[in-house]
Amino acid sequence: MPLRPYMDVIKKMRAFSLLVSCALLVATTAHAEDGAKVAAKYNCLACHAVDHKIVGPSYHDVANKYRGQPGIEAKLMKKVKEGGGGTWGTIAMPAQQIGDDDLKVIVKWVLSQK
Repeated sequence: MPLRPYMDVIKKMRAFSLLVSCALLVATTAHAEDGAKVAAKYNCLACHAVDHKIVGPSYHDVANKYRGQPGIEAKLMKKVKEGGGGTWGTIAMPAQQIGDDDLKVIVKWVLSQK
């Protein structure tokens, strides 16, 4: 069966696929930038760094420990809201006053660190 009659459809499908791929790339990049900005807004970087321990664990360490665990986003959101210690050392993290929407952005960003 010759492909010539379907070339228009194939070209449109390629263009659509490229458009979707670009949109996903932009959305992923924006999400990463948003996570960093929101973390900075709440001064998370006073105790945490992306790649090394300050007072609290690095975001790389947190991501490597928890990434892929079922329900981990909700568990980490609860931990940040309630505070606590013992997991990463003797200094407890105080409870944080961060809204759920911003907190979800931060947790997703932390878990995306490699």
